This record gives sequence, C-alpha cells and structure tokens, in this order.
Amino acid sequence: MTTRHPRVKLASFLAAFSLAIPAMFCNAQEAEPAAPVDDPVAREIVEKADLVRFPSEGFQVDIDITSSQPGQESELRKYRVLSKGNSNTVVMVTEPASERGQIILMKGRDLWVFMPDVSQPIRISLSQRLTGQVANGDLARANFASDYHPKLLRTETIDNETYNVLELIAVDRSVTYQKVVYWVRKKDNWPFKAEFYSLSNRLLKVCKYENFQTMEGRLRPTRLIMEDALKAGNQSILEYNSMKLRDLPDKVFTKDYLKKLD
Repeated sequence: MTTRHPRVKLASFLAAFSLAIPAMFCNAQEAEPAAPVDDPVAREIVEKADLVRFPSEGFQVDIDITSSQPGQESELRKYRVLSKGNSNTVVMVTEPASERGQIILMKGRDLWVFMPDVSQPIRISLSQRLTGQVANGDLARANFASDYHPKLLRTETIDNETYNVLELIAVDRSVTYQKVVYWVRKKDNWPFKAEFYSLSNRLLKVCKYENFQTMEGRLRPTRLIMEDALKAGNQSILEYNSMKLRDLPDKVFTKDYLKKLD
C-alpha cells in the first residue's frame, strides 16, 4: 500500500483551494444586485419637474398642512421653509403656538430637530413622520433628481393628457422613500401624481399635485394631497403660499444661527 506524504496532501489541498477562490468571488459578485443605471431621458424629465415644483435659487415658502382621519377632527399645522439648493433646508414650526420655536435643519441628508427646551439638537431621519401623512423629507428634501436613479417605464393617457411614468430608485437607504413611481405630464413636465414605496416594496402613500398657480415666475402646484395607502381615509393636504426668492447665505444653515431665525 502506498502512503502519501503529508506535504503532498497539503499541496493538493492548497491547489484545489486556489482553484476554488475565483469561483467563490465570481459567485459573490453575481449575487450582488446590479446598481440602477441612470436613464438620461428620465433624468431630464425629473430635473425639469423638480424645477416646476421649486425654484433652483434660494427661496422661502409657507406651508399649511391639514391632516385628517375618519372620526376625528382635522389638525392644522403651519411651517415656514427656507431652502437653498437640495442640500440646505430649514423647516420652522409657526403653528401651533405651543410648538413655535421648533426647527428642523437639513445639511445634505443629515437632519436635526432643535427644540426650545432642549439644549442639544436631536438627530432624526428623512423618513420619520412630521405630521399626518407627511414625512420630514417631504418638506426638508423634496428634490427627486438628487435622491433617486430614474427610469422611464411607459407613457399613459389620462383625461386626454399624455404622461411619462417613471420609476425612481433611491440612491441609498438614507433618503425618504426607497422607491417612487412618478407621473409627469409630457407636454410641460408638470408633476401629476406620485406613489411612495417602502424598502419591502409596500405602497405607503399616494400624492397628487394640484391647483397650479404662478409663484416666482412660473406655474407651480400649490396643493399636494397625500393619502395613506394602508389606512383608508387618512390624508394630509399641503397648501403652499407666499413663496419668494431669498438670498440665503450658508451661515443660515448652521446650528449656531438657528436661534436668530424668525
């Protein structure tokens, strides 16, 4: 009987293992989901729709949010938003009076809430609920082009108007929603409707863009109706008013400056 030397066994094992390594890496790479590929046509549509909703310059706008659910009285809350680009936003509570002085600061995708009776700011997320059906990110970071990889799915005709239907996939998990299906009118890039989905691909809410009026030089949606897709009858109506362009220096969007805001 032939006896194999231990070194021969070890050499055979190492040879087999070295052959297996490329296959292991190959399988791991195949298992990773492919990164979404940007559709340039879709991106242009989303960018133009963003400019319909909000100016590219620094601006201020007041937002009234009325939230309601079956069997309960509706609740009105008012906010003032200061925004510069898509990376700097301040959201101030103006009503109810008991919460006046609460301020949300967004820098990039980082959010903090400042409360008058708390010395240190509290870190929060874009997806956390602000009020009713409205998340923090719906007010603080509402520019889709920077947060999503867009893809044109199809066109649809609704009431004799043609709409581009786009799928927006989040660039990472820090953004407000993980997927958005977005209807944009083809002839003028007006936003019409959006469906917002969770990480598990569950429909969370539906938003309709209505009541287009001229604000700062162009027609923009001044009413958004956000409906809960999980609880029938729960909705929030956002009314935008008093929009004006403002020269907002970078210092406005710093923690030290917030107490000076009014």
